[in-house]
Amino acid sequence: MNNIETVSRAPTQTWTYFEGIWRDGNLPILGVHSHGAWLGSVVFDGARAFEGVTPDLDKHLARVNRSAANMLLDPVVPVERWLELVAEGLRRFPKDAQLYIRPMYWPEQGLGGGVRFDPTSTNWCLSIYEAPMPAPRGGAVALSPFRRPTAESAPVDAKASCLYANGARALIEAARRGFDNCLLLDALGNVAEFANSNAFMAKDGVVFTPAPNGTFLDGVTRQRVIGLLRGASVEVVETILSYRDFQAADEIFSTGNFQKVAPMTRIDERELRPGRMYEKARALYWEFAHQTAPRLSAAS
Repeated sequence: MNNIETVSRAPTQTWTYFEGIWRDGNLPILGVHSHGAWLGSVVFDGARAFEGVTPDLDKHLARVNRSAANMLLDPVVPVERWLELVAEGLRRFPKDAQLYIRPMYWPEQGLGGGVRFDPTSTNWCLSIYEAPMPAPRGGAVALSPFRRPTAESAPVDAKASCLYANGARALIEAARRGFDNCLLLDALGNVAEFANSNAFMAKDGVVFTPAPNGTFLDGVTRQRVIGLLRGASVEVVETILSYRDFQAADEIFSTGNFQKVAPMTRIDERELRPGRMYEKARALYWEFAHQTAPRLSAAS
């Protein structure tokens, strides 16, 4: 194909569609004057391709457009066009590749050189790259000193890059204490989510998860797992949960696009085992992904 440009090396095999052509490598897309780079106005989403399937791809692509609109950007790429581009991109990888699919929007221009951006300057790209899915080995979790913001103080109704700096701080702080992840509270002191995924716990055969309250993203995988568990006659309660509730749980697990469903095997100094509810949630999700979700295959 003649619409390919090669740029600098990426950590893994990467293809990015930007300004009308596919480009191989770690593509520089933001300049020093780009509002998205300077003032953090990027929104993105992340879908997965693994084992020949792309579960809930359409929902992720629809959400990036909602995120753009909620950030007051112009979502200029219809979902149908995103889907066409993803199909093109997947054909550049082996069929069994484990991939991350990341559409992005950002504004290029600030108005008057200041904080306010011009929505009509919205730019976008689609990046697809190899990202092995971590094995569900479990991990240790603690309470983070950092909290989730409210809708009045941050764009929590968008999957906005600016929100992830706080999650990164939380993960780094937890790692320094010997933990793999951490639970973040909301402004009222209730559990909101893990630093990078949605939080679930089980007690006496019932699954509990924090009710969406506008402080964290109600994830696509979270919604899917709740629906699958309820469809399998598992009681799932969305409610207000404290950190003490998680400390007393029989099992704890997470949902998120990058790893899908994963167990936590320690909270503070208390050991946990991957339990029946986690195992059911993961099995149901894999069954859905392979038997129900539409396939959008990479190359053979």
